[in-house]
Amino acid sequence: MAKSDSKAYDSAAVEARIFQRWLDAGHFHPAPDARPRDQRFSMVIPPPNVTGALHLGHALNNTLQDILIRRHRMAGHNTFWLVGTDHAGIATQATVEKTIRKDEGKSRHDLGREEMVRRIWEWKQKYGSRIVEQLKLMGCSCDYQRERFTLDEGCAAAVRETFFKLFRDGLIYRGKRLVNWDTQLQTAVADDEVYHETVKGHFYHFKYPIIGSKPGEPTHVHIATTRPETMLGDTAVAVHPEPDAALEVAETQMQVKLREASAKERPEIEAKLADIAERKRTLLPTLLKLRDMAKGSASVPPAKILLPLVNREIPLICDDWADPTLGSGCVKITPAHDANDYAVWERSQQHADASRRLAIINIMTADGKVNEHGGKYAGQKFADARKQVVEDLQNWTDPKTGQSHNLVEKIEDRQIDLAHSDRSNTEIQPYLSDQWFVKMGDLDTEHAKRIDDLHGATGLAQMAIDAICKNDAHYDDPAARANCDKVHIFPRRYEKTYTDWLSAKRDWCISRQLWWGHRIPVWAYRPFGDRNTRPSIDGAVGQGQKIIELHEKLATWAKEGRAFLKFAEDAEANFPEIGMRRACAEQYIGVSNPADAEIVAFLEGVGFEQDPDVLDTWFSSALWPHSTMGWPGATQSDDTQRAAGFSLRGADASSERDAGTANEKGDGTASERGALDRTAARAEARGSLDKERGSFADARGSLALLNYFYPTSVLSTAREIITLWVARMVITGLYNTGKVPFRDVVIHPVIQDGQGRKMSKSLGNGVDPVDIIDEYGADALRFTLAELATETQDIRMPVQKKRLPDGREINISEKFEKGRNFCNKLWQAATGYVLRNLDGYDPRPLDPKSLRLEDRWILSRLTAAQQTVDAALTRYRFADAVGTLYRFMWDEYCSWYIEMTKSRLQASERDAPDSTAARAEARGSLGARGTFPEAGGSDQSARGVAQQILVHCLDQLLRMLHPVVPYVTEAVWQELNAVAPHRGLRDIPDAAATQPDLIAATWPAPEANLRDEAVEREMEVLHNIIRSARDIRASVNDYRGKSKQPSMRTLPAIAIRADATACKLIETYRAFILPLAGCDALTAAPDAPKPRGAMGRVMGALQVYAPVADLIDLAEVRKTDEARLAELKKSIARDEGKLASADFVSNAKPEVVEQARQRVAELRAQITALEEHLKELGN
Repeated sequence: MAKSDSKAYDSAAVEARIFQRWLDAGHFHPAPDARPRDQRFSMVIPPPNVTGALHLGHALNNTLQDILIRRHRMAGHNTFWLVGTDHAGIATQATVEKTIRKDEGKSRHDLGREEMVRRIWEWKQKYGSRIVEQLKLMGCSCDYQRERFTLDEGCAAAVRETFFKLFRDGLIYRGKRLVNWDTQLQTAVADDEVYHETVKGHFYHFKYPIIGSKPGEPTHVHIATTRPETMLGDTAVAVHPEPDAALEVAETQMQVKLREASAKERPEIEAKLADIAERKRTLLPTLLKLRDMAKGSASVPPAKILLPLVNREIPLICDDWADPTLGSGCVKITPAHDANDYAVWERSQQHADASRRLAIINIMTADGKVNEHGGKYAGQKFADARKQVVEDLQNWTDPKTGQSHNLVEKIEDRQIDLAHSDRSNTEIQPYLSDQWFVKMGDLDTEHAKRIDDLHGATGLAQMAIDAICKNDAHYDDPAARANCDKVHIFPRRYEKTYTDWLSAKRDWCISRQLWWGHRIPVWAYRPFGDRNTRPSIDGAVGQGQKIIELHEKLATWAKEGRAFLKFAEDAEANFPEIGMRRACAEQYIGVSNPADAEIVAFLEGVGFEQDPDVLDTWFSSALWPHSTMGWPGATQSDDTQRAAGFSLRGADASSERDAGTANEKGDGTASERGALDRTAARAEARGSLDKERGSFADARGSLALLNYFYPTSVLSTAREIITLWVARMVITGLYNTGKVPFRDVVIHPVIQDGQGRKMSKSLGNGVDPVDIIDEYGADALRFTLAELATETQDIRMPVQKKRLPDGREINISEKFEKGRNFCNKLWQAATGYVLRNLDGYDPRPLDPKSLRLEDRWILSRLTAAQQTVDAALTRYRFADAVGTLYRFMWDEYCSWYIEMTKSRLQASERDAPDSTAARAEARGSLGARGTFPEAGGSDQSARGVAQQILVHCLDQLLRMLHPVVPYVTEAVWQELNAVAPHRGLRDIPDAAATQPDLIAATWPAPEANLRDEAVEREMEVLHNIIRSARDIRASVNDYRGKSKQPSMRTLPAIAIRADATACKLIETYRAFILPLAGCDALTAAPDAPKPRGAMGRVMGALQVYAPVADLIDLAEVRKTDEARLAELKKSIARDEGKLASADFVSNAKPEVVEQARQRVAELRAQITALEEHLKELGN
């Protein structure tokens, strides 16, 4: 007998103990061994930001990953799940800066770079392990002994090596580009670090005077903008080159849409057609004149416009960006402050006539103020300048005539979509800035051929596009995928997201104006802070001999792979020649390792400085799968430096090198002592990580993990970073190793609140997984999230507030009740019933064919569940797998098999109620397979067989469920081992062969010969009868309860109409049906009449009826139900009327419309059910 009782499962009493047991046993920490590649399974965790705490997105993704890892571990594969965190440059620096500003009233500039970096390392030491500890709470079986950090030495070495390779191959360059700019943090930010918010704003309509317009020509161009202050940087106004043709195309497109439109859509399309017709009549003549003025002629130069306030002449140009279907059909062009306008500027630079190439004028300082190009507005914040510009345009004085004019035509209130930095919440500004870029586009043929690491591709982006597998058969065949050298994306619709983004082949901005991160390992001759100064060795010519010596050393360093010289105009050149003849060109020297004291000291001795910027966080993240497994190992430059006595320091060594490089020489200056202090502080900051990991021996200088576990098997991630991370990992993986970083990519759904909104702090609708673990348990969290992880839609998670006894208010969701209930059901069924009924348990080899119907049925359903779960997990259909396990455990094992065997477990001397011969006859056409002597005959043997199959099914169920709910299954497994260490069907293993820990037990292999669909059809007939009788009894008791009558424990009788074969089966199992159905008597015949005053259930040819006229007042029931039906029809009419209104659907909030649709669906289902019920009562 088990010692446990049947109380509810107590997750808090189990989880910490069991997790420590797994850790102590070393189940998470694999070592490379002799297992072949098809028996290895590896994953790398998408590294969460070191600033972060666990959120539901993390919880979902890591649950899915852990399901895969645990399943493959049990399948006998050598599994490796690498865990770690991302240094999250902008997020971490912003967090620490905010704290310092709040606590000390200081900025990072007040502290200086060295102190600021030290403070961030200190913060990382204190808070950086928080999210990893939360992963442990969830039960994630990561290899915590190999925890990594994107700024650790191993990752830093990989970053340096990759940068140096790209730099050497002409794939990294520096230039001016338009970027997302955070004016508070004063750095470029990535697209994923930007969120959009709708705010109240204005649409300003104003006009610019055309210089020298002739009679009959327009005197002004009319434009509109939400950012009038940017007009100070306008360099053109554009009109469409063919406005008449553009309007014709738009009209044709609308007419096609109108023909295909629904009645609801037609009014809006008809209004657009009317607007186009009006534009053709009133606006087109003006646009055609402006077009001609912009083009000019042999005798008439293109028209010029006087830009008010700054009184600068700008051209009127033709460009497709101007849309004649919108506004005035003209658009102001501000290339330095708008991405679309920047594209217009880029197109203009291809013009053969240099005079047609537009200027580009930046009017903003890095901190968001108007610069010197803004004239009298210089020094004003953009928001202040906006007000002043509008006021001045309303009273503009023409410099030629001296007359005042109001150039502002109208100001409209508008809801405006604005981009904000998600780190500082500052409005993002498009900003023209010097940045470092990785060239993503196609190279010229000769350049591409010289780069072996492109593997024949024309460029980096194309290489990643070519890496997607196009063989449809592979997506259903895990063995084929394992042997394929391409990437497979699940669900496949996300291939388009991946390839569309890469196909644009936009160069990747990799520099950030921060202090926390991997500092760019490039030196140039001039202060990088002065971004308008062209660097050149020529400026150091006064040092003559040192310059000559530098070139000599550069040649040697290049051969040794330690440093490399690039010229700015050689962005597409490979191995440019080093020579004094290029002395006046813009030059950069890339250094393989910024800790190389010899090179750094010499460069800085002749006036070179390291670029102050750091690399985009995504640069180091893109290397995550191979950098964390030891790439690049011991490189040539490392060997050279070690031979010369150089040490390898952390990723921020270049940042700290500002304190002086004399550390290597042993000088005792304060700066160098500070560097030593920083090194010690950093070592302390890594503290527990280094103690647990021991060293980077297997991640730096050794390629054992890389050679064994790379490429990884699967990557699970969110769709938001398919482009920013997944695509870039494929690029760097192929470029650095020649292999894709993973075979499969799984894109999981996004979790939203009940209204379909993204969860966020600002909306107050986020759910903390740790709160859910405290409230429901880790297994409930995991089960619920996995069950909801479908391929087809995002997850809706209704949120409720809950106040805790300590006064805290948290968000929870009742969705997790199902997970908790599932765990309780499993725990109570196992420890409260099965293990308590194993007295005399003595398993012996069984012949499955000789078992009772219910025994063969549960074994068949077990096999079906195993087959379905295997197939689902192979295709990453987690919800299908969990749904199958739920139904098997709750419905088939607990609700049916346990109930069906209770009489056998409790029997003493009675004979079994049915005979082999009768059952064989009853099977008839439902699936006769001959007769076999069934196990049992005596109650005692029937009890033993029931015990053995109950235990066997529980054993197999625990194995299948373990990846989803590891804690409760491990806890039950320990109890099961204590009570029934011998278990099985045919081969009963010795107790010593039973794995003490479920996490290391073998994954169950389906026994196909146990699947018996004929038995399942027989049992389905019996189940349908039992369910129908139970449903009718529940309805009767519901009505009796309303009239204050006692409930019926059983129905007096049921009548069954079925075919002859089914009737024989029913007669055979009469004694089986009656107690489970809860009825006292039954009759079954092909022509059984329906009793008068009966309720019934019809399932195809099977009909079940129960006379209820003596049990309830049918007339009163009909009256109540008819009134309820009338109310439901009124309600549905109201909601359907709303949804039929185009105004309601277009103007109401989306969540309100969705709620109305859900109500209609629910009401329709209730109406159908009630009408069916009334129909029954009427017969």
